[in-house]
Amino acid sequence: MTIIIDLIYLLALVALTPMVIYRMVKQKRYRSGWGQRIGKIIRKTPSKKCIWIHAVSVGEVNATKTIVKKLENRFADFEIVISTTTDTGFARANTLYGEKLTVFYFPLDISWIMKRAFKRLKPNICLLMELEVWPNFVKIAQKTGVPVVVVNGRLSKRSFSKYKKIRPIAKKIFEKVSLVLAQTEQYAERFKELGCDKDKVLVAGSLKYDTAEITDKVKGAYTLAAQLGIDEERLWVTGATGNDEEKILLEVFKALKKKEQFGDLRLVIVPRKPERFDEVAQLIQQTQLGFVRYSQIKDAAAKLPKDKPPVILGDTMGDLRKFYSLATIIFVGRSLVPMGGSDMAEAAALGKCTIFGPHAFNFNQIVDALLEGKGAIMVKDRDELLETMQKCLSQPDFARRIALNGQEVIRKNQGATKKNLYEIARFLKTE
Repeated sequence: MTIIIDLIYLLALVALTPMVIYRMVKQKRYRSGWGQRIGKIIRKTPSKKCIWIHAVSVGEVNATKTIVKKLENRFADFEIVISTTTDTGFARANTLYGEKLTVFYFPLDISWIMKRAFKRLKPNICLLMELEVWPNFVKIAQKTGVPVVVVNGRLSKRSFSKYKKIRPIAKKIFEKVSLVLAQTEQYAERFKELGCDKDKVLVAGSLKYDTAEITDKVKGAYTLAAQLGIDEERLWVTGATGNDEEKILLEVFKALKKKEQFGDLRLVIVPRKPERFDEVAQLIQQTQLGFVRYSQIKDAAAKLPKDKPPVILGDTMGDLRKFYSLATIIFVGRSLVPMGGSDMAEAAALGKCTIFGPHAFNFNQIVDALLEGKGAIMVKDRDELLETMQKCLSQPDFARRIALNGQEVIRKNQGATKKNLYEIARFLKTE
């Protein structure tokens, strides 16, 4: 079976090589970390026991924050290492943990590469954030007696449907998982149906509520506001936007600006992927709306024009939360287009009126909780977004109620970190 899996991987690598080369050249992706991807990983403190946490990208990395903090406090004799798959995930992990933890790219799931990674890391436990379960990875973990725990487990409807098509293979993979700590009962049932032992699947809640800090102040936000001349005007922040979505948002913004009562409104667009920054800049330019790229102001490469541009392109990494904290209204992106949405818990936790589109299927549990608690607004299309924006801007008391309700929903759903840590601790036998 291992030989067949490796052969499939090698064929896939051959097929994907042209795309990888294109992205390396044009999008400046996949240019680093290849030694780590083939298992050449060096721990900072190899004398310690090891907790290996794998988080695919930015969202999963952010979800590790409270768990990592608790593990550090309780299990000081263990070294925590963090792996990611994407460049943006790696950058975020380095920002959060780079100074004190070993951060590296997840090795390719080819048997000899994964064996090398396990030999170098010598993990005592592997924690997989949300889902990322690979066949050779779990097989080698099982053979070497290393428990694999899925933390903050989530199986979206789309992922579940894909796994069901290869159910016999999926069963062989998932039955090797030691424990699944699922976000919801629905996700738990899906994991069981795919082959996880029913006694090894527990509902522990979503860590995203715990990592969404309830506050009205974000470090660095005032500096950002001063740099961009953000003062008394109203600010519409659209965060983690995706392909074809910015065009819709710009159309709505132009329609709002035509009305005198919304003349002071400014728009911030923060694309989800950095390789799209230039593309979105060109799109804004085509609308003939005045705009400024925050990267140029932040790096002092340019000065803010005297007539403050109505549109700001947030083309830097790590500043979205600062923009959110300054917002009058937040739209959470990748949701007007069928991309699965982005995390809206962070926006709600900051006490902001939060709006998102109908395609937020990657965050169903949070969506349901916010809508049930009247702590956010879902819009179905461009016209409904425009109508909702007009209402929220014209009726600040209404928008304030949505914001306060959203913050309360986040507060009520916190506590998953404690539940997850209790179960993880059972595998970490300290001497």
